[in-house]
Amino acid sequence: MTIRILLADDQTLLRTTFRMLIEANPDMDVVGEAADGEQAVALTRTHHPDLVLMDIRMPGTNGLAATTAICADPSLSTTRVLILTTFETDEYVAQALRAGASGFLGKDVSADALLDGIRTVASGDALLSPTATRALITRFLATPDAPPAERLTTLTSREREVMALAAEGRSNTEIAHHLVVSPLTVRTHIQRAMTKLHARDRTQLVVIAYQTGLVRPRSLPLTNKNP
Repeated sequence: MTIRILLADDQTLLRTTFRMLIEANPDMDVVGEAADGEQAVALTRTHHPDLVLMDIRMPGTNGLAATTAICADPSLSTTRVLILTTFETDEYVAQALRAGASGFLGKDVSADALLDGIRTVASGDALLSPTATRALITRFLATPDAPPAERLTTLTSREREVMALAAEGRSNTEIAHHLVVSPLTVRTHIQRAMTKLHARDRTQLVVIAYQTGLVRPRSLPLTNKNP
């Protein structure tokens, strides 16, 4: 199945480079290019891509505002946003995650890492770089949301357990080994928790885990990537 991608970056050279890199892969296709956030939203509504590769700093409507508009549109519920930027600050990461972004990578990643990231996010899983993961933890622990009693009561004890392990940065395989169940069972619990909590994807589920205090990090995980 081909991953349909929209590129949103104000630099023409970068868009051309990304297009050449992406379209060299038979499982990917670029369906459009946007030079600012307003164009990104409009073209996303026209083409309904599987993924938008979104820059943050663009003239006019920036990438964060565009991400918010895309993720808030019910007709675009299957479109994922992968933020790719040189500005990997705590505030940008926090805003991007609140906006509904499914992934966040710095522009210094390798070509292979970018392509892997696109595949990961397009599949419905989450992807955060190490810098973004650290920012996620510190930012959301510093700004707690509703207490667990108000947000997690719909979850079973096993769903809360799996959610907590996922928030610690463990993959489905690692969680399955820890709980002595199959990876498919873990994935089912993750999907049910996402549905009950109205989480767009795994990243949003992790955000809720930290916001509610379900998880308090003992150490900083390197990634939040689900194989």
